[in-house]
Amino acid sequence: MRQQPFSASLLALALAATFSVGASAADLKIGVAEALSGGAAQYGVSIRNGFQLAADEINAAGGVNGDKLQLVIEDEQGKKEEAINVFKKLIFQDKVLMVFGPTLSNSAQAADPIAQASKTVVFGTSNTADGITSIGDYVFRNSVTEADVLPETIKTAVKKSGIKKVAVIYGNDDVFTKSGYDNFKKALETLKIPVTTTETFAKGDVDFKAQLTKIKATNPDAIVLSALLAEGAPLMVQARQIGLNIPFIGGNGMNSVKVFDLAKDKSDGLYVGSPWSIENQAEANRKFVVAYTGRFKTAPDQFAAQAYDAMNITSQALRKVKLGSDLAANRAALREALPAVKYVGATGAFQFRRASDKSGKPAGYDAQQTAIISVTKGGKFSIIEK
Repeated sequence: MRQQPFSASLLALALAATFSVGASAADLKIGVAEALSGGAAQYGVSIRNGFQLAADEINAAGGVNGDKLQLVIEDEQGKKEEAINVFKKLIFQDKVLMVFGPTLSNSAQAADPIAQASKTVVFGTSNTADGITSIGDYVFRNSVTEADVLPETIKTAVKKSGIKKVAVIYGNDDVFTKSGYDNFKKALETLKIPVTTTETFAKGDVDFKAQLTKIKATNPDAIVLSALLAEGAPLMVQARQIGLNIPFIGGNGMNSVKVFDLAKDKSDGLYVGSPWSIENQAEANRKFVVAYTGRFKTAPDQFAAQAYDAMNITSQALRKVKLGSDLAANRAALREALPAVKYVGATGAFQFRRASDKSGKPAGYDAQQTAIISVTKGGKFSIIEK
């Protein structure tokens, strides 16, 4: 019997059946806007790695309700203008479900209003300046604010090192470092710790000898420093070079293992506070540290840990959301699900706390977590028991 020719329509049906068996689940497009170049890349690359590790683990375990996470990653260069451009691209062109980032608080103040206006969740993992979540109810962060952490850092340093008076130095042209200064000042006043002198610097400065010489002349017991690593690490080095071998009390910007690369043996005696420490032996954190180190061949920092947890927090919210074809509805549903998430991860137990805008009305969501205070010695952070 002669075989009949296989019609085009039957061939199409056969091919469709073949490919449908192996078809992948739908992708959930998640925007990631981080500083992958420029001075802030020392934070942004770690953050990107934390997101990637978490997303890959989630996808390997079956994704979110069978859907895979697809990260759409853009370099916002640590610049306000670039963050604005990247947010517009991710939200309006790439049509992502939500956006993580940007890296710096300066950039968040500029770009987050775009997400708020478009009713798209923006989730910061490294923005700690005052006022970020007052932008609106689509603005979230799991980075604990300077206002919450700095008082505890100062109290612990004072108790541990017998500090009676301090000098203060901060970057006066950056939202984050200025906010850190404001919170340091408030905490010092509350604790009735005298300030011998207050000095400033600008982003991009490389020579701090003039300010440090003035500080040395006032004979403080410690230096309170609100800085990003690019300026903070060389500032510590130059302090040691002129004989200022006293403790530093730093903010969120100094809490990174990269301080050991940049300041080498001059990095000892730096007090910092964060919900995360590489020395925290809790099971969830040990698993994260081992996985991150194995994947990227370097130790994680606070920023990688917060990104890793943020991706897991978001996936937990998404598991409670029934997503459809309407992007606006999906974005709104995620916004409604996120505030209720409670999670225990690399940074410990986490939940959101509602923030207010300038008029006192409910706005976005901050992190509610307990800070761990650490001090640097011999190229590592050591947890200070309270």
